Amino acid sequence: MEKQSNYKLDSDSIKITEANHHDPFSVLGRHPHENRVNVKVYLPYAESVRFADGGAEIPRITGTDFFEYTAPANELPEHYQLAWIDKDGGEHCHYDPYDFGVQLPEFDRHLFAEGKHWHIYQKMGAHLHTVDDITGVLFTVWAPNAGRVSVVGDFNRWDGRCNPMRSLGGSGIWELFIPGLEVGCLYKFELLNRQSNEILSKTDPYGQQFELRPKTASIVVQENNYSWQDEEWMIRRSSHDWLHEPMSIYEVHLGSWRRGDLDQFLNYRDLADQLVAYVKELGFTHIELMPITEHPLDASWGYQTTGYFAPTSRFGTPDDFRYFMDTCHQNMIGVILDWVPAHFPKDAFALARFDGSALYEHEDPRKGEHRDWGTLIYNYGRNEVRNFLLSSAVFWMEEFHLDGLRVDAVASMLYLDYSREKDDWVPNIYGGNENLEAIDFFRELNTITHQQFPGTVMMAEESTAWPQVTRPTWVGGLGFSMKWNMGWMNDILEYMQEDPIHRRFHHDQLTFGMLYAFTENFTLPFSHDEVVHGKGSMVNKMPGDEWQRFANLRLLYTMMFTYPGKKLLFMGCEFAQGTQWNFNQTLDWYVLEYPLHQGVQALVKDLNSLYQAQPPLYKLDFVHHGFEWIDCHDVAQSVISYRRKDGDQELIIVLSFTPVVRENYRIGVPVAGSYQEVFNSDLSGYAGSNVVNGEVISEAIPWMNLPHSINLTLPPLGGLILKLA
Repeated sequence: MEKQSNYKLDSDSIKITEANHHDPFSVLGRHPHENRVNVKVYLPYAESVRFADGGAEIPRITGTDFFEYTAPANELPEHYQLAWIDKDGGEHCHYDPYDFGVQLPEFDRHLFAEGKHWHIYQKMGAHLHTVDDITGVLFTVWAPNAGRVSVVGDFNRWDGRCNPMRSLGGSGIWELFIPGLEVGCLYKFELLNRQSNEILSKTDPYGQQFELRPKTASIVVQENNYSWQDEEWMIRRSSHDWLHEPMSIYEVHLGSWRRGDLDQFLNYRDLADQLVAYVKELGFTHIELMPITEHPLDASWGYQTTGYFAPTSRFGTPDDFRYFMDTCHQNMIGVILDWVPAHFPKDAFALARFDGSALYEHEDPRKGEHRDWGTLIYNYGRNEVRNFLLSSAVFWMEEFHLDGLRVDAVASMLYLDYSREKDDWVPNIYGGNENLEAIDFFRELNTITHQQFPGTVMMAEESTAWPQVTRPTWVGGLGFSMKWNMGWMNDILEYMQEDPIHRRFHHDQLTFGMLYAFTENFTLPFSHDEVVHGKGSMVNKMPGDEWQRFANLRLLYTMMFTYPGKKLLFMGCEFAQGTQWNFNQTLDWYVLEYPLHQGVQALVKDLNSLYQAQPPLYKLDFVHHGFEWIDCHDVAQSVISYRRKDGDQELIIVLSFTPVVRENYRIGVPVAGSYQEVFNSDLSGYAGSNVVNGEVISEAIPWMNLPHSINLTLPPLGGLILKLA
């Protein structure tokens, strides 16, 4: 052994001390030279260092925090451990991170660079890793424009000098295996902007757990450790024909559905017990979660995502969320997640200018910024960015068994001039306003998810007339499973807010939607967007006195459950919450002490039950031969009637939008016989006036182009469903 004497540091060593070296492995660790080996260690907080297990002391280079040792090549083991005492007297022992070769295979780097690595989340970020029976954590991050990247955390005093990473060349990926680290340690990436020399502290883009806000550090997680019990659901889902099955979705914001006794958030496990039982009792088939991807600001409701691979810590750990999903599936309830690939926040700790450059976003704000939202837009034309988002979608379905994604703000992605002034956008290569890269992204997203996870659904929140959103990619469509029917929702809510005496002048708003009802696979949404920002609650949109407001709401829900399309209702709407939604507090559960609210809840429960029991209400939702008008022209009395059909089965629906009883109201029916009233929104059990028909015998009187007819009494602001007995 040869001890090193004091000497002036070379330029590479100086760069290590200044934390601006792009290739620390060229300086640190083991370096063979002929028949000898040199070991160089940089430990800023060490008083003394030696090889572990009674090995030789490693001398300090005087006046520095470098320690250096030279020995015969065969003296050191395959991987050596360092034992050192810090300046506070603490003792440490670990393998030298700079004694290990490259860990990320070239194949993974190649796929990522092509944008084709659907499971890149299993490689990027922080993962438990073993090298030659030595355990630790492998950190990898994509930051091609950084001058230096370090792992910082609670294990190295958050000091970027301690663990600089290795650059993997043209891939833009940096990596470092740190032996000895375990699940639960906190970390971030510290990056040097090579243009400005600014030091950036960033959370892991691929982090799978984060500290509870306002803290932002990433947390190393235990992966693939949960024992799923939802095999029956998953097998059923893989052959699930959702096009022809009922889908009634309960949209939920977990932070305000219900809270604990001290107004605290409920844990995912508490929600699994309470929310699942409630949803099952009311008969919904699915839960849609407003974004539970990690986000810094409660008031964003989750739509300003900073953790695309992490369920928010507000409600517990990743395994707590797996328990929630498992419980849903064991109770035959599907779960759809709101997912936000349209934009991301400018928070300095997250993706914005991640490596000092516009890495995930566009440099040009005309393409890379939503000025009115204060957020940034992804660069869908960059392979690694597109791969990041595609991998996120795969992650939620693979790791948490999600049954689908509702993709937020699709319109903002499709149009380059979305919500922009005339001169504040850049046309595509053909001079148009279509975002060609985003279109390709959607097609790839929907192709991958449908191929990899049969039976899952991809739902678009798309508010324009963009064609073929829900048509297959091979015919030029975007490939989504379903699209929110924003046109129907807006028309029907505008109509319902009219005083009944004026509704005759707005009858077309009831009927216009049928002109395009089968151009897409539609979901009928009464979502959170309709009960916030001064719009009022659903029941308070309705005109008239208190009784009429509730009757109107019951009638509206009756129309939704009988109209072609899958169903979505935001939490609280099912019992006619009186105030508009407030994300900062629990729902007004106390109103269920009152009969009118109880009545709406009972009605929704019965509608869900009837909807799922009657194939004509769901089997042919997306094709025209599942629906036929009986009469859409009764403008004077504001009544519409229609048939929902499935082969030789059908239901007759009659909806009366004025607060008067209409006796001797005749409608045509296709077949002679006895028609049973199977649903009436005016029942006393729903707090209605109980104008009922019971069983009605048809007469051989042709009516409305049908060979037979029945004579009904229409309840005030009431909806009827009849079936041939």
